[in-house]
Amino acid sequence: MAFSLKDSWVWDFWLADDGDSFHMYYLHAPKRLGDPALRHRNARIGHATSHDLTTWESHGVVLQPDDPEAFDATSTWTGSVLQGPDGLWRMFYTGARFYEAHNIEAIGVATSRDLYSWTKQPAVVLEPDRRWYERYGDSTWPEEAWRDPWVFADPESDGWHMLITARANQGEVDNRGVIGHAVSSDLETWEVQPPLSQPGAGFGHLEVPQAITINGQTGLLFSCGVDTLSARKAEGFDGGGIWSLPTNQITGPFDVATATVVTTEPLYSGRLIQDRSGQWLMMACHDAHSDGSFDGLVSDPLPVHWDPQRGGLAIIAPSKNP
Repeated sequence: MAFSLKDSWVWDFWLADDGDSFHMYYLHAPKRLGDPALRHRNARIGHATSHDLTTWESHGVVLQPDDPEAFDATSTWTGSVLQGPDGLWRMFYTGARFYEAHNIEAIGVATSRDLYSWTKQPAVVLEPDRRWYERYGDSTWPEEAWRDPWVFADPESDGWHMLITARANQGEVDNRGVIGHAVSSDLETWEVQPPLSQPGAGFGHLEVPQAITINGQTGLLFSCGVDTLSARKAEGFDGGGIWSLPTNQITGPFDVATATVVTTEPLYSGRLIQDRSGQWLMMACHDAHSDGSFDGLVSDPLPVHWDPQRGGLAIIAPSKNP
């Protein structure tokens, strides 16, 4: 059954697998705010566990703002979780500071031994580098976009890569979305690199990126709704939110101009994970409807595969009974 909370909206999430349980970390904000648009300024990170990716037990808040001077003074946003060679689990996550008309984003880290109790590290891990990336005030875009870190091991070395929702420092304002990039040799010290995609591909931003390998095919999953496509790309476009593209290697570069829509349903922030049988599944949050209403829940898992004819990820339709 879909994951939801009675008194809170739920949206972006990310997953970890300790071999026994699946762990979901999710953004949530209280429905008593009244307007779901206010959820971004009030986001906290919650935790739930499951043995089958369908039935979930919520364990409440694990990370939230606690220092008015910190990089995450207003909200704690989307990230990813992985276990390092030292056995320590690390959650790289987004911290947001909201001002009257804009917000500033940066990436931080929290650590855990058991995936239940987390300790935030006070220092910022990464901020955008102006050599390649837009900072707030460089254009009319109403934020400093530097969020949704996806961290994974380099399959051909001992290093680590981080993919980031970012914006290039050049190009049309509504067409600067890129996949930001940083590298590390030890998961402690990170170095910002040039983006792994080019601006001008039709996206204002590319949210919740995930690099994956499914049955030998490497690819990229990301989200962008029709309201944040560039004006030229949005002409005549009436659906989609989750996109994918095949790549030559999991570490990029990514030709996001070739991305295709995974689903035209009102789903967003798609995440891929394998169940215990090895089947790849996609989960996603229910995005806002055209009338502005917001369900605030995470979908049931949907089986997926790479479809060479589509050139991207496809949902496997349920078999029909004879």
